[in-house]
Amino acid sequence: MVPTSGQARPGRTRVEAGRLWAGGAATAVVAALVAFVGVIIVEDVFGLPMVQPPLLPVGDSFALRYAVTAAALALVATGVGHLLALTTPRPRSFFGWMVGLATVLGVVLPFAADGTLGGRLATALLNLVIGLCVLSLVSSVLARTVSPGPRSTGTATAM
Repeated sequence: MVPTSGQARPGRTRVEAGRLWAGGAATAVVAALVAFVGVIIVEDVFGLPMVQPPLLPVGDSFALRYAVTAAALALVATGVGHLLALTTPRPRSFFGWMVGLATVLGVVLPFAADGTLGGRLATALLNLVIGLCVLSLVSSVLARTVSPGPRSTGTATAM
């Protein structure tokens, strides 16, 4: 039986792309706020000079560049999640590993840069919080917007 318009094909994953990307955009806003507030707390409240990680060149404010970079990475993570949902079995497992390893990189990277130990630790901690934020939010969005299509019965229907 050939599916008619509106029916999912057997074995095809269904992605609610609009809701997925709305969740990704909301995640980007949260990640940007975490980054912005984190920089303000570390540098202005605790007086620690943070390490300068690779950031998108937007404006003159370090907090703004950190926030925009965090938002962009959250959108990249959403795109990766969407691609994995369409192409791989168990996309959330692969997504978790990819974002988890990217977060580890973000935590380790400050220790390769020049700066005080306190600034390196603060930068690493902020990167960890941003990574966990993106991982948990995009994973939960994927869980609610990606569903397996109907399974194939394995029998062919004669026409």
